[in-house]
Amino acid sequence: MSSSSPETMPMNAQPVLMLTQDATLWQGWRQIAGPEWMPARGQSLADLQRWKQQGRSLVVLDAALPQLPASNDADWGRLLRGVQVLVLSNRPGDEEGRQLLAKGACGYAHAQSSAQSLSQILQSLSAGNIWLGRSLLQRLLRDVDARLPEPENHWADALSPREQEVARYASLGESNAAIAERMSIGERTVRAHLSAIFEKLQVEDRLMLALKVHGIGRKQLA
Repeated sequence: MSSSSPETMPMNAQPVLMLTQDATLWQGWRQIAGPEWMPARGQSLADLQRWKQQGRSLVVLDAALPQLPASNDADWGRLLRGVQVLVLSNRPGDEEGRQLLAKGACGYAHAQSSAQSLSQILQSLSAGNIWLGRSLLQRLLRDVDARLPEPENHWADALSPREQEVARYASLGESNAAIAERMSIGERTVRAHLSAIFEKLQVEDRLMLALKVHGIGRKQLA
């Protein structure tokens, strides 16, 4: 396991283990090095175990790393226990992402994500959030919508009829452009409605809005 030179890294940079045997991926991922991140390269699951033993938690994992179990294998629970793992795949698929998140992964994205995007994702994970792409988010939200009984619409009381309509579409993972097309309004108007909705319902993002609309509370997620 190798790391960037500590002489060039600020003292408050957070260490991130990047597990891959692909030299090209490593060269791209390590570009996040700077004030926030101190990337360290690992090439095997043994490096992951050593990372855990050192009391460190943030990990970027190449889905193509040899000896990884299948995405639906129960062994993932053991591998992911005690660490915050972002799984990156060159061929991301919604079903694989759903299975890995269910096993304990904290994020799932494309292996060719830019350094800027990767840094943003890691910031979100460090704050205790889950990261998933729009396609997978839409699938999960629609699955929730289909499986749960119709919730009581107390959340809607504070919103105008137009805001309620925007909130329902957003809760299903629809993009601003898609909502604008459905409602025959501009994207700027959609953004204004969402800003008002977030403030009135005291939610920070679309995922929390979706949970509110579908009647899912924090206790139900624990």
